[in-house]
Amino acid sequence: MKKLVLFAFLTIFSSCIFAEERSDKLRDNLFHNPKYVTIVAHRGDWRNHPENSIPAFQSCIDKGIDMIEIDIQRTKDGQLILMHDRTVDRCTNGKGKVADLTYDEIQRLRLRPQHSASVTRNHIPTLEEVLLLCKGKILINIDKGYDYFQQVYELMEKTGTTNQVIIKSGNSLEKVKKENGAVLDKVIYMPIVNLNSEDAERSINEFIAIRPVAIECCIGKYNDEVERLLRKVRAAGIKVWINSIWSSLCDGHDDDRAVELGEPDESWGWILERGAAVIQTDRPFDLLQYLEKNKRHKQK
Repeated sequence: MKKLVLFAFLTIFSSCIFAEERSDKLRDNLFHNPKYVTIVAHRGDWRNHPENSIPAFQSCIDKGIDMIEIDIQRTKDGQLILMHDRTVDRCTNGKGKVADLTYDEIQRLRLRPQHSASVTRNHIPTLEEVLLLCKGKILINIDKGYDYFQQVYELMEKTGTTNQVIIKSGNSLEKVKKENGAVLDKVIYMPIVNLNSEDAERSINEFIAIRPVAIECCIGKYNDEVERLLRKVRAAGIKVWINSIWSSLCDGHDDDRAVELGEPDESWGWILERGAAVIQTDRPFDLLQYLEKNKRHKQK
């Protein structure tokens, strides 16, 4: 009996160590491996599960994806929950603004699959629940959530996940420092810059000063000026993050072109040629196969 108990303990202990090591390795690749391309699953594996749901994230963990992207809203009584929209209408069997619903009311709702009228058994998870699920296993990118920066930071500290979560926004460095300067050096913060905007270079110059691990570069139309700005980001030792989720974010070199048109080289290959070290995608498993085939997803 004692041997069985000891064996069970060692199995659990070994599993915990492995899980902790995986997020550390993913973080190390993000920060220090110039040949490794980090895959970010937009809202998790939403093609097979409801977006921003526990099963959608667990699927990414199980299949070796590097990072999930999540969205946060706050309930009437101050709970942070996962929901992209300000209302629950599209993603659940309920209606109304998240800000007008209490946590108890939110918990009674059930999530819908993408573009479906059916209802699953999946509930709307809290941010804390997702942080605990992902702890030590996968990196996390918080997209919609900057407005709750301080509350998010407190939950990250509470769950011990601060070193595996990226918070991002399109705000100026001045605004970010004014609102969250007290904890800015304790978190991984990433700016979003539209490279076609008139103030793109000014924004890049501002953020070069604090050396973020990456800058999310949105490219509506690719041209020589955009290429110059991409080179500037890379020359500063900052990684380029490019989104392939929509054609408007990558000048038409998107996921659908890769998978539905069967042109991955004209999609993800083009993005890699622009120097991207992080790609956010709605086709994480297809992208994983492509990167492995091209030897761009090998850990140190």
